[in-house]
Amino acid sequence: MPRRKTDDPELEAVAAAILSDDPTGARTARVLRETTDQLYDGQRTGRYRWDQLYKTEKTHCGTLVEINLQREFHFSDGETLDYRITGIEVDCKYSQRLNGWMIPPEATGHICLLVWSEDTATPAWSFGLVRASEEFLNAGANRDGKRTLNKAGRESIKWLWENAELTPNVLLQLERETVDSIMGMKHGTERVNELFRRALGRIVARGVVATVAQQDDYMKRVRSNGGARTALKPEGILILGQFASHGAIAEAFGLPKPGKGESVSVRVIPALGCGRGVAEIEGSHWKIAKITDPATIAPELPKI
Repeated sequence: MPRRKTDDPELEAVAAAILSDDPTGARTARVLRETTDQLYDGQRTGRYRWDQLYKTEKTHCGTLVEINLQREFHFSDGETLDYRITGIEVDCKYSQRLNGWMIPPEATGHICLLVWSEDTATPAWSFGLVRASEEFLNAGANRDGKRTLNKAGRESIKWLWENAELTPNVLLQLERETVDSIMGMKHGTERVNELFRRALGRIVARGVVATVAQQDDYMKRVRSNGGARTALKPEGILILGQFASHGAIAEAFGLPKPGKGESVSVRVIPALGCGRGVAEIEGSHWKIAKITDPATIAPELPKI
């Protein structure tokens, strides 16, 4: 949606600085995805859902978002608030509940950076700016003096990104019984192999691999030379990664293109010739297999 202009030059300056550093929102979205995965700590705990976190961990999420955004964008420390962006004091507020931001007394009258995200089967996030003027705050405060935005305040938010897509956690997209079955396997290698069998055509982020493998050097469980790429090749399953040649194959198949640290698996069979939905791999043509198609040994992927 169009970003509404305000009559607040400082707020517009902060917005312009953020958009200059992150015009598409990709960097901010990555921070939010990685922060959520950091809280789950799946490599050590096997957790992948928000409801698996302790109450204290959920409360800590806002602090981690604040810290990780500052690390990503190198915001200066504020004197009284969290950041100083283009010389302007800005407070960072995160909430897992839309419109649940709690504005502290010291931020009254100042610009607040508002962040919301939710990790579901269709994860989303929003990021906006508002000046926390007295007329934009509800009268009631909690015992720390923090207040929420009133209707006028919520309508005054300048959204830089609203309800944007977040990289999905594939474990939340699969049936709970399927995930329980995967996680119930004894060895990390078995779990990773089964994940890529069950998650065909879906983006699998490195955090998910860490959660499923629960081992050091977890990405080794995906690669060739003994990883899932080798194990699943006889079943006709390819595992495409972040590399340009792999991305071209994914696009030819009509699959999502893996980004940094991401993978997508696909079961293939030989195709008679080129055409829509067909990829040329090392001189031969392949298409996505139907569930009824017999397994064929997958081709070798291009050398990286």
